[in-house]
Amino acid sequence: MRTVQIYIDADACPVKAEVYRVAERYGLKVFVVANSYINVPRDPRVERVVVSDGFDAADDWIAERAGPDDIVITSDIPLADRSLKNGAAVIGSNGVPFTTSSIGMALASRELMSNLRAMGEMTGGPKPMAARDRSRFLSALDEAVQKIRRHPS
Repeated sequence: MRTVQIYIDADACPVKAEVYRVAERYGLKVFVVANSYINVPRDPRVERVVVSDGFDAADDWIAERAGPDDIVITSDIPLADRSLKNGAAVIGSNGVPFTTSSIGMALASRELMSNLRAMGEMTGGPKPMAARDRSRFLSALDEAVQKIRRHPS
């Protein structure tokens, strides 16, 4: 059985420290994928991957590698969709897992918001992370690891 690997879409990920804690607890490999240099812990299980600054380069790198028994951490809905199609578990940085039954609505909402922004109807970004968001994220990540370990593909 291959061990669980975690892929972080890291450029704007606010929960990297939480991922490192869970990965250390379970002895999991973590790939921190970004378009620029990001500090990572000095741990042989944590690998920094700097990709080109091309459009979706980090997403493409993750989507080409993540599969069953892996976990992808991203707030990028198209990457979440690609990762789910490859059989990976996907968790948003807010702690809400993406699932095959929720991804269609997430993609539709993303498209709607994009259209509203294009018309000048929406401004601002996502709300800041709260303590409960971090707690929900830790719980969701721990649950995903446990589920994969109990029922590997």
